[in-house]
Amino acid sequence: MKLVLFYHSLISDWNHGNAHFLRGVVSELLDRGHQVDVYEPESGWSLSNLLAERGEAAIDDFHLAFPELRSVRYDAATLDLDQALENADAVIVHEWNPPEWISSIGECAGRLGCTALFHDTHHRSVTDAATMASIDLSHYDGVLAFGQAVADQYVRHGWAAHAWVWHEAADLRRFKPMPAAEQQKDLVWIGNWGDDERSAELAEFLIEPVGQLALSATVHGVRYPQQALTLLQQAGIEYRGWLPNHRVPETFAKHRCTVHVPRQTYARQLHGIPTIRMFEALACGIPLISAPWQDAELLFRPGTDYLVAADGNEMQRHLRAVLNDSELAQSLVRNGLETIRARHSCAHRVDELLHILTTLRAQPLRRSVGGGLV
Repeated sequence: MKLVLFYHSLISDWNHGNAHFLRGVVSELLDRGHQVDVYEPESGWSLSNLLAERGEAAIDDFHLAFPELRSVRYDAATLDLDQALENADAVIVHEWNPPEWISSIGECAGRLGCTALFHDTHHRSVTDAATMASIDLSHYDGVLAFGQAVADQYVRHGWAAHAWVWHEAADLRRFKPMPAAEQQKDLVWIGNWGDDERSAELAEFLIEPVGQLALSATVHGVRYPQQALTLLQQAGIEYRGWLPNHRVPETFAKHRCTVHVPRQTYARQLHGIPTIRMFEALACGIPLISAPWQDAELLFRPGTDYLVAADGNEMQRHLRAVLNDSELAQSLVRNGLETIRARHSCAHRVDELLHILTTLRAQPLRRSVGGGLV
């Protein structure tokens, strides 16, 4: 099968978590013998920031870590879509493309008889519904949504005729337990500060507990304002900036536990959607404690695969327990690995994708046009 993917970036994961999942899915598809062409804009925001911060060496490091992965960097003004989609069985277009480009790709796919799917891995369906409603998906067969709550938005509002849940997952080729370092720090958190979408939560569930317990801790990520850096310093937390995602497993191995702090939108509105970091942490066999979120889709076993802290005080108690009770820590590692390996690998998600595509090719669904169906 030939698949053509239009995404923000395969090369760069600078403030771009979707790259993690994309890499795992593409690697799995290639390993199964499928042809996969990945297109990314030549001057994309994530890649431009990565180059500005780390230079071409970061790109070279990506290619060494992922020798099987390549992308076509294009200019939308000059790319020949008919040629790009020639003989393609399916095209998947990520939601972080310009609306007019999404529409153009869908129209071309429809003209060429190519299955077209739209992939949503963000919260804009509730935080910027007007923009998402304006995207023309009339030539798409449906939406791949990274949670039921997002899929429901498309169907409820009539933005698309069909939507399937396609959760993110861990790339088990790279994310797996590694030998623990001889000298481990207590805690690591890997994540971006962003646009104040979880500033209060990071203070309550990460910074203050670390400071109160006087833990040795490390934070990796980008877009930390000076105020955030000051808070980390005051709590005795070492800030180490951007971390290439393929280096995460070895970083986890240098620490004894980690935490999951979802953004406010996922904790309060889009229930059932964890960050991809949660899948990756459990896959690496590091004990995890999470700030509150509702596992509405029963992805995990809260209290068994990981611990849940209702507030900052409970986070302190859980951290103290995990760091001082080796049996508890090992049970979390064992159970978390069991769930990831049984249900949440990129191989599982490729199985789901191929099932959708095979079904669509055998029995094409009606596409939505102007709010109706054809």
